Amino acid sequence: MTRYARDEFDKVPEAASRQGVHRTASAPSRVRLWPILAVGMAALAIGLVSFLILPRLGFNATASQASASVESAPLAGTGTTPSAPQASAPPAVAASPSASSGPTHSTDPEPQASASATQQAVVDRTQTVAVYNAAGTAGLASRVGGTVQADGWRLGQVGNWSGAPQKSSVIFYSGPQQLASAQALAGLLNIPTVVSSTEFQVPLVVVLGPGYR
Repeated sequence: MTRYARDEFDKVPEAASRQGVHRTASAPSRVRLWPILAVGMAALAIGLVSFLILPRLGFNATASQASASVESAPLAGTGTTPSAPQASAPPAVAASPSASSGPTHSTDPEPQASASATQQAVVDRTQTVAVYNAAGTAGLASRVGGTVQADGWRLGQVGNWSGAPQKSSVIFYSGPQQLASAQALAGLLNIPTVVSSTEFQVPLVVVLGPGYR
């Protein structure tokens, strides 16, 4: 029990009616479905109109034209349309007359080189000629040496051949400047073979092989 003094509110009659503000319970709100139904009915009506009425108003012609353009597009891709003629390149042979029409000037220095070689390769009978006997015939080198000296050549050493065995007669010459002299000796002694060699101390060497007469 509290010690506060009692007041008028502490005296509540048991059979008295209730006093004060009382709120009634609100009813639950209902979802309104009619806007959704209205939108669905409008969409259904538009679909029916498009399916039934629009084809009768001439849209079939537009659709047929679109299909015709779609069918003609693959034909253009298959190459049935005539292609533009390609310009043919002129034959490459046509350029050859112009290139060969003018006179050609040869820059080959071979004639000059051969002329200088001819001037250098002269018969020089002052060169020493050695005669060796490789045939085994006694006195053959002396006899041939006399022939060489009688022709105006300067005779060098005359003797027997001490080198490798020779199968035929040969004339050795040292360098291109002695080629003409070697050929002159070959004509004089009837020896067809001339060989360039630097193994000898004299410029011209005559080796008389087997069978030489």
